This record gives sequence, structure tokens and C-alpha cells, in this order.
Amino acid sequence: MTDTTTVRRRTALLEVQDVAVHFGGVKAVDGITLEMRPGQIYGVLGPNGSGKSTLLGAMTRLTPLTRGRFVLDGKDYTRRPARTVHHMGIARTFQTVRLLEDRSVRDNILLGQDTLPKQQRKEAGARVEEVMERVGVREVAQLRPDELSYGMQRRVEFARAIIGRPRLLLLDEPTAGMNSAERAEIGVLMKQLLEEGITQFIVEHDVQMMVDTCDYLFAMNFGKLIAQGTPQEVVRHPDVQEAYLGKGAGRDA
Repeated sequence: MTDTTTVRRRTALLEVQDVAVHFGGVKAVDGITLEMRPGQIYGVLGPNGSGKSTLLGAMTRLTPLTRGRFVLDGKDYTRRPARTVHHMGIARTFQTVRLLEDRSVRDNILLGQDTLPKQQRKEAGARVEEVMERVGVREVAQLRPDELSYGMQRRVEFARAIIGRPRLLLLDEPTAGMNSAERAEIGVLMKQLLEEGITQFIVEHDVQMMVDTCDYLFAMNFGKLIAQGTPQEVVRHPDVQEAYLGKGAGRDA
């Protein structure tokens, strides 16, 4: 008889096991357990201060843990330094744009290869044109970030994150500050990346965008996981509606 736990772990791309991040008496993340399987777009919803970005920082080992474990494709990387997480196939974008203003778009994208092993750096450098074409920034390759719209700057960040062919892409509010047309374009880009085999995990405030884009949602509040399931199940969950709309919203919706 097959052990179901063994099967689950074999099929999970990422396991987050009882993860907590406390800052003094503040429990920013407090006992989160979840898993992600390959070939899906996952999202986490929650009001401001619910712990979403802190969880993302912990997953990339930029934020120290109070307790818990992270397992990628069966390999525990909890104690690995942040600079080596990219080697394992995890890449991310940040809540605010982090581009070097005095460097060209092409140079900013190539920075994404700096944390890779030597052979992977060569491969990444050889495919920069392909990546720029894929995310729609090839025509502005020689411009500086401050010459681009905010939406285009976000695209540059996507390109920098995927140039090393990550297996898991973590996106922290990828459509923040964008208009509806730009958000729709990013949603299309995310679907294209999924077709290329890049599993994604998104932190985002735009509920409709999450419903339209994600295959599976988690919801957090006060550092804890309060719901998970299909997008429709999660947004209708009474605890999620109460977290967003106030006490009693779930009963009245």
C-alpha cells in the first residue's frame, strides 16, 4: 500500500510547513502550512498587514524565520542563505520596482543572471533577446528605466526574474499602480509563462485579477491562513469576506 504522505510530497513543488515569522510581539506570519504543485498559478489574498509579503520574503529566505520549514521538490532549503535560493529555481519580483536607473533595460535584465551558477549564467546571457521579446521590452532595450512607464518597468522586472528559467516565480503585487489595460496584459503574460512551465505564486490586492488569473487561492489575515481553494470558493468564504468588508459581511453577501 502506498503511503499517501510520500505521494503528496513527491508531487509537491513547494511545501511550506508550519512557518512563523515574529517580530517581537508581532506575529506577522503565524503557523502557515501550504503546498504548491507544478503547473499552477497560486495566489494569496488578504488585507494590508495580513502577512502576505512577509511570507514571500521568508520563502526566498530574505526574512528570518521564527520556526518552520521550506521544501522545494523534496529538498529542504530552510537554512540556505538567500543568495543561493535562486540556484534552486526560485525567482521573485518585489512590491516596489527595484531597477538600476543608470543602467539600460538590457543590463537590468542581465543582472538576473548574477546569482546563477557559471553555466547557467552563460545560458541566460545567450537568451536575453528571447526573454525581452517574450515580455515585450525588446524595443526599449537601450533605454533607462526612468524613461519607461510603470507598466513597462514591471515587465523589465519580469524579464530579469525569468531569465534564469526558474521553476517557481514569486510575484509581490505585480500589477500595483497599473491601469486596467496594463493589468490585463500582465495577466496574459503570466498565463504564457505558465505554459512554459513556470509555476507562480502571487501576492496581490486586485481580487478580480486574482480570480481571473489564479488556479488556486490562499487567504491570510493576522498572519494566519483563513481559507484556501478555488478562487470562487475563497472569495465567497465568510472569513475572507469579513476580513475585507467587515464583521457580518459573509452572512450578508
